[in-house]
Amino acid sequence: MAFLGVGDALDGQVNPDLQVNPGDIVEIILENGDNIVHNLAIPDFSVQSPDVQQQDTQTTVKFKVDQEGVFAYFCAIAGHRAAGMEGKLIVGNPPEIVGIQAQDLSRSPDDLPGPLNRSVPENVRLDLEAVEVEGRLADGAAYTFWTYGGKVPGPFLRIRVGDTVEVHLKNPATNTMMHSVDFHAVTGPGGGAVFTQSKPGEETMFTFKALNPGLFVYHCATPMIPHHISNGMYGLILVEPEAGLPVVEREFYVMQGEIYTQEPFGTKGRLTFSEEKLLNERPEYFIFNGSVGALTDLHPLTAQVGETVRIYYGVGGPNFTSAFHVIGEIFDRVFDQASLTAPPLTDVQTTLVPPGGATVVEFKVDVPGRYILVDHALSRLQRGLAGFLIVEGPDQPEIFNGTPTDGSGH
Repeated sequence: MAFLGVGDALDGQVNPDLQVNPGDIVEIILENGDNIVHNLAIPDFSVQSPDVQQQDTQTTVKFKVDQEGVFAYFCAIAGHRAAGMEGKLIVGNPPEIVGIQAQDLSRSPDDLPGPLNRSVPENVRLDLEAVEVEGRLADGAAYTFWTYGGKVPGPFLRIRVGDTVEVHLKNPATNTMMHSVDFHAVTGPGGGAVFTQSKPGEETMFTFKALNPGLFVYHCATPMIPHHISNGMYGLILVEPEAGLPVVEREFYVMQGEIYTQEPFGTKGRLTFSEEKLLNERPEYFIFNGSVGALTDLHPLTAQVGETVRIYYGVGGPNFTSAFHVIGEIFDRVFDQASLTAPPLTDVQTTLVPPGGATVVEFKVDVPGRYILVDHALSRLQRGLAGFLIVEGPDQPEIFNGTPTDGSGH
């Protein structure tokens, strides 16, 4: 999907740059060329066109530009901006905003340890290090993340019910902030946060006994707690039940988070944290595994036809509930609220996961193709929240058969 320029210098250009001057009255005519509903939005100038729903129909927006800069115009229909309907309105001659090629801090979904394969509890040591580091938030955009171990989310931790666990948290002297860790798997004050408030240069520790099996979130619990969480300090710990979990061909680790920047979504350069947007719960970005494109362009999930996929899914948040859905698949089993001892739900389309919560879903992939991981609050696609599961293997026409059409967002 894209906008196509019509006439003069714009003719035939895909998502053309629209160059105007401060003080101009701008008129944009939007014509529907594909018989799919579209519209035009330029939020920085409070522009929102009516929808154009049929091919060859038009709508017009007219507005005055009163500030110099580079502003996004896009289709505000859910999914269309993410599918490519976005361009730039350039007012005047603003200084060029140079994109930054920052290091990738996103965690690959297959970066997790395998099953423990043991039947007795053990003494286990877990080491976490708080790392403050600039990394890629989106193409051309960098952000200073606070992390466990230099990636978002933190490492996937795997223990067994009955284990005695010794947790060590190191906060290097090069950091600027105090950090801590709160394990939702812990029975004890603050989930361990009371004993791990670590200043730069300090290392703290505590021990706990894993009493309850399940999949649990851990996160920083240093004030302001939602600031530390939104900056990337969250992860999952799996406490395997006594009998372990059934063997599957593929296990993946996916977490959803929110980023609150002063700059609007899509801005290039170094972006900065906005306390006001955090407190008002107005994130600029929704992300899987640490950045826009982490699970699409950088680290898509992969599987083969006939394999069973298990996704350990959590929401770091800190604020929004997720309606987790894989477009084109049905969850064969959902361990609701990540309870591994209750019978799983079966044949589920979408499952709710609250902030600070988790779930485990399993499904067999029967048909090759690309499946999209989403939060079915689909406006969040517009702010970066999507992942791909790429399934390879022979076609299965007895299950699914057809010819792709133009205009699909999938």
